[in-house]
Amino acid sequence: MELSITVILIIITVISSFYGFNNHSFIERWMFTPYKIKHQKQWDRFILSGFIHKDYIHLLFNMFTFYFFGRVVEQFLAYQLGSSLGGVVFVLFYILGIIIADIPTYLKHQNNSYYRALGASGGTAATVFSSIIILPLADICLFGIICLPGFILGALFLIYSYTKGKQDSDGINHDAHLYGALFGIIFILILSPSSAVHFIDQIRNWRIF
Repeated sequence: MELSITVILIIITVISSFYGFNNHSFIERWMFTPYKIKHQKQWDRFILSGFIHKDYIHLLFNMFTFYFFGRVVEQFLAYQLGSSLGGVVFVLFYILGIIIADIPTYLKHQNNSYYRALGASGGTAATVFSSIIILPLADICLFGIICLPGFILGALFLIYSYTKGKQDSDGINHDAHLYGALFGIIFILILSPSSAVHFIDQIRNWRIF
């Protein structure tokens, strides 16, 4: 496995998550808790919460996804900006994805002392959707069974996340998925406006068979 920035971010997340599995006080301090962010000014939770996970399945799913799509975005940024600057921008992009994805949740739950969340879903969603803009026709497979072009699966995911976020009934922070995805799309289009033209051309020429 190449020691890319994507892999380094995964290693850091795995180490901190594993440590947290057996250290409740560590998890409690790093967890995304809007009430404590507001009333105790613990703004670092916006970032720290993206480097811990609930359990092994949660960690595996986020890091497995980030590994495959992170490489696409990392290489794209290196091509656009050069390896050094592209690497710095990629790290900032990932961290901003985690932060921005949680802002709507913070605003919604800042006075709810019981609400807690954790995980890299915002940064992962931003990475996935950035890669969809870059490679809209690349297949994305669900559990290795159902494979669809990225732009189709991405559209379905946005609709699903928006709908479930409104229901807010299953304990999953769907808002983080939605706003992380939107950030990833906007980020790439601002950095590389020509990607919008490429995306539209790819979609226009796509055929089912």
